[in-house]
Amino acid sequence: MQINLISDTVTKPTPEMLKAMISAQVGDDVFGEDPTVNALEEKAATMFGKPAALFCPSGTMTNQIAIKAHTQPLDEVICDHYSHVYQYETGGYAYNSGVAINLIEGTNGKITADQIATAIKPVFDWLPLSRLVVLENTANKGGGSYYTLEEVEPISQLCKDKGLALHLDGARLFNALVETEESTLAIGGLFDSISICLSKGLGAPVGSLLIGSVDFIKKARRIRKVMGGGMRQAGYLAAAGIYALGHHVERLKEDNQRAKILGEALASKSWVESVRPVKTNIVIFDLVAPQTAADFLEKIKAVGINAAPFGPATVRFVTHLDFIENMLEKTLEVLENY
Repeated sequence: MQINLISDTVTKPTPEMLKAMISAQVGDDVFGEDPTVNALEEKAATMFGKPAALFCPSGTMTNQIAIKAHTQPLDEVICDHYSHVYQYETGGYAYNSGVAINLIEGTNGKITADQIATAIKPVFDWLPLSRLVVLENTANKGGGSYYTLEEVEPISQLCKDKGLALHLDGARLFNALVETEESTLAIGGLFDSISICLSKGLGAPVGSLLIGSVDFIKKARRIRKVMGGGMRQAGYLAAAGIYALGHHVERLKEDNQRAKILGEALASKSWVESVRPVKTNIVIFDLVAPQTAADFLEKIKAVGINAAPFGPATVRFVTHLDFIENMLEKTLEVLENY
C-alpha cells in the first residue's frame, strides 16, 4: 500500500468526475465560447454572491492576477509572513506587478485588523503606497488554521475605511467552511476578490477560480492572457470543477477529521517535539533533536508513506480525497512503531 501525504494536490479524479469530464460540452474559452467554463464561472460567482469569475490553471495565477489587478507599481501588499503569496509564488508580486510586500507576524498565519492598521504606511514620496491586504484561508504554513467571519469583519471594515482592497487566497477555503459552517455568501460580502482552488481538497485535476466584480474580472481576463493562462477547450477541466463543487465539499470533513486523529497520535509520541494546532487537513509537527525531517521521511518512505519536509526538523502531512480509512490505520501503525 502506497500512502501519499505530501499534499492534497496529489489526488486523481474519481470515476464519476472522469465521466463528467469526458461528456463535457466545450468551445474556445479565449473567445468566451466554452459553455462548461462559462457554467463553472457562473456557479462559483453565484456561490459567493459576486457577479463574475475567471477560470485559471492555478491558484498562483489567480493570486498573481488579483495582485496585479488591484495594484500599480510602487504600491505594496500587506499580508502575514507565512502567506502563500510571499512564501511560494516565486516573488511574483514583484516580478509581475512591481509592488513591495509588507509582512506582518501573525499567529499561525492569521493577522488582525489592529496589526494591519499599524502596518499601513503614511503617504510619503519615499514609501510605497499601502494598497492591498491578502488573507489566506486556510493558512498552509499556519498548519491549516482558519479565519472566522467574526475575525474577518473588522479587517474588511478597516480596508473599506482606509481605501485598501481585500483579497482572499482561499485555496483551501472549503476545508475551513465545513468546520465553521459559515456560508460562501457571507464570505463573498467581505472581500473584493476571492481565489479558490479546485485541485486541492476538492479533488479536481487542474484549476482555480478568481471571483469578483464585472470590471475586476474583465481586467483579470486580460492579465490572464498576458500571463499565458488563456486556455482553449478548457471545459474538460471545468467539468471536473463543477463536479467537485457539487459533490466534494461536505466530504472535506472526513479529511479534517483524519488529520486531527494523526495530530493527536503524533502529540503523544516522545520523538515529537510539538504539533501545531490541527484545525483542518494539515498536520505540521517538529521532531525532537537530533532527528531531522530528511531522516524521518526516509524511514517512513521505506514502509510506503510519502510526506513533505517543512523545515530542517519539521514535517507536514496533508490528508485528502485519496487518503482513505485503511491508509489512516496503516499510518497510525507506522507512527506507533516508529
